[in-house]
Amino acid sequence: MLLAHPRILAALAVILAPFVIVGLAWLGEIRRAQEVGPLIAEAAAKHGLPLALVKAVVWRESDFEVRAVGGAGERGLMQVTTGAAQDWARVHRVRSFRETDLLDPRTNLEVGTWYLARAVRRWAEEGADRPEVFGLAEYNAGITRARRWASDTPGMKAHEFLEAVDFPTTKAYIRSILRRTELYATGRDPGPGEWVGRRLALQKERWIRKQKESHELFKPL
Repeated sequence: MLLAHPRILAALAVILAPFVIVGLAWLGEIRRAQEVGPLIAEAAAKHGLPLALVKAVVWRESDFEVRAVGGAGERGLMQVTTGAAQDWARVHRVRSFRETDLLDPRTNLEVGTWYLARAVRRWAEEGADRPEVFGLAEYNAGITRARRWASDTPGMKAHEFLEAVDFPTTKAYIRSILRRTELYATGRDPGPGEWVGRRLALQKERWIRKQKESHELFKPL
């Protein structure tokens, strides 16, 4: 019957196309997460971090895309920066290290998880009640900004620290990872709705970043 009504078929195709695209993208995320899952577990165990947390960071940074490259040159699953990678190579005396090595998933997870674990340990030693929250801020925005925000929260309470974070993108980054960590800790995979949520959040962050860059560009001297 529908074949006799091409306009109805065309309308249905238009209506269903977004759902098909979202469904395929969501299934792709699940597949990629399963493929790199053993490597994530290995890196998390080696550096003493919760598996759910590391997996959530990988999800937020790259959506489990091994060869992802960020706008500022961040590479791989954990979007490791050149500076963080060189820091790791210097500490571990890896003289043969090249930036392209970050596109190897095992190397990328090793560097990124080492860097995050170091940050989390530092904040734990300084008395933070939830050092992973402070560590995520450092991972995303750098230690200088994280220390500035921490200076506004002398009690080192995570909820107060988050309120002190004046970068909307970093605040959203931390909160999204914490929510996803809770989900992964239950042993469940996210549904298609979470995939859409991530895409919308990234678009919002890009818009905020562009607005900030425009403001800086046209700021009076």
